[in-house]
Amino acid sequence: MRVVRICFVAAGLFLTLGLAIPRAADLAVRAPDLADGKAMAEKWCSQCHMISPGEKRAGDMAPSFTSIARMSATTEMSLRAFLQTPHVRMPDYHLTRDESADLVAYILSLRDQ
Repeated sequence: MRVVRICFVAAGLFLTLGLAIPRAADLAVRAPDLADGKAMAEKWCSQCHMISPGEKRAGDMAPSFTSIARMSATTEMSLRAFLQTPHVRMPDYHLTRDESADLVAYILSLRDQ
């Protein structure tokens, strides 16, 4: 009888721990989506920035995404920090982690354009 009780307790612990430990799939970070990043840039950023290489626009309201990507100080981390920090002349869109990753990946993809 004691062995049966121990087995039940052990089974209960395994089930409890199994439910409490997140699965690897739940912790996985999805890869950034360049198409989503570009679509977001077209929707939210194109009023002030040239978001694609070779775009023509009158006036220079803000630096182009290509010029931002080519700056020596531009890194994934610096772009993420910039996008999470409010700026006077730039709207604060409160991007999710995935949106930020997509936009950053799109900007950095322009580095060699």
